[in-house]
Amino acid sequence: MTGGVFAIRNIRLFIAFRVFFNNRFYYPVFTILFVDYGLTVEQFSLLNTIWALTVVAAEVPSGALADALGRRHLVILAAALTIFELALMAFAPVGNGSLLFALFLVSRVLSGLADAASSGADEAIAYDSLAAAGLADEWPKALSAQMRLTSLFFVVTSVSGAMLYDPTAMNKLCAYFGFVPHLTQSDTMRFPMYAALVLAIINLPVVLAFEERAQPNRGGFRRQLRRGFANVIAAARWIAVTRLAMAIILIGTLYDHILRLTATMTSQYFRVCGLPESRFGLVNAAVSVMGLFAPKLAELLVGRYRPDINWLIAAAIGLTGLLLLASFQLWLGIVAVLLTFMGMMLTSFFTSHYLNAITDSDIRATVLSFKGMVFNLGYGLAGILFALAMRAGHETSADGATGFVTAVRFFPWYFLVLLAVVLPLCWRWARGWRGR
Repeated sequence: MTGGVFAIRNIRLFIAFRVFFNNRFYYPVFTILFVDYGLTVEQFSLLNTIWALTVVAAEVPSGALADALGRRHLVILAAALTIFELALMAFAPVGNGSLLFALFLVSRVLSGLADAASSGADEAIAYDSLAAAGLADEWPKALSAQMRLTSLFFVVTSVSGAMLYDPTAMNKLCAYFGFVPHLTQSDTMRFPMYAALVLAIINLPVVLAFEERAQPNRGGFRRQLRRGFANVIAAARWIAVTRLAMAIILIGTLYDHILRLTATMTSQYFRVCGLPESRFGLVNAAVSVMGLFAPKLAELLVGRYRPDINWLIAAAIGLTGLLLLASFQLWLGIVAVLLTFMGMMLTSFFTSHYLNAITDSDIRATVLSFKGMVFNLGYGLAGILFALAMRAGHETSADGATGFVTAVRFFPWYFLVLLAVVLPLCWRWARGWRGR
């Protein structure tokens, strides 16, 4: 990747930051890791909801601060918060349920603040660097490269993360090098957390190397804060009167919240399907390999088809994945997970491309933060609905299905109803799509 967009330092740093920030070694065993620490699936869902609500609360203020005080400062803050977040989980003691939940709660709040601080700020630095070089039209190429490299690295973290978690695999690896430690699950369940913490520490010098292209206005901290929150009002007004922006954010939220909820539940899903835990990493690696092609597909789609056609393609892929997921058949479930991840990637790509293309630089980070806030509000509400559906499934199931199975089988019908309600409204708002 030399020359063109990749000759710009901030683009290379943006890609590196996203790769390190978004890849966590514990993702292949995300749900069951929390359970093995001593939490319940319902507590896991509640913690994810709290994480999402934290992002919702902090998203727009952080975007305003990024536009006013400088995007680089917010990205550095995100990297630092991630280190503290992962350290809390990596070294949390087990045995005391109340203390454990409290530590994980603080960790998820820090994680939400980190996501809010980085959301919009890193993308705004990168996009404005392209615009300054006269290469704004090349943003899909940079975004595609970032997503593909993230997926490639995810192959490594998925396979190694699942292996780090598995005591049998770790004991065999240690024996190969002449050690016989007799590791148990209570030992190895922390190993993916340790690895994720190391990666977060490595990411800190990456963000420190960012260069701020669009310098914030000077004139004192209070003046900058006033400017930042004036940007919030300006961005909110702009979104309110720009129906195309509202349509992009609303459709993106509709797709993202249900597909992302599905993605966070994959380890529990495959445990229900009977897949050995040592193979979770292979499934996640397959998802990552698919992720090498999905961003390139998205890049080709935005160059060839109108936005309305592309949103319909993403909807069809996501809905097919949710329908196959409801079968709880192992091989169909693997295909379903691949499709839901593809739908999520297309949604992320389309939303970023179309929203950046119509947003002014002065309010870019704030507008992107509004988008992130709405996305995470939808995800948080989906987590609450999922927990309620699980409880209702436990109470009403007469065929032996667990609450988890009942809740997952509800997903495609929930998505279909929302599509029927939201898409016609957004099509009226965004008639200009047909000319793009």
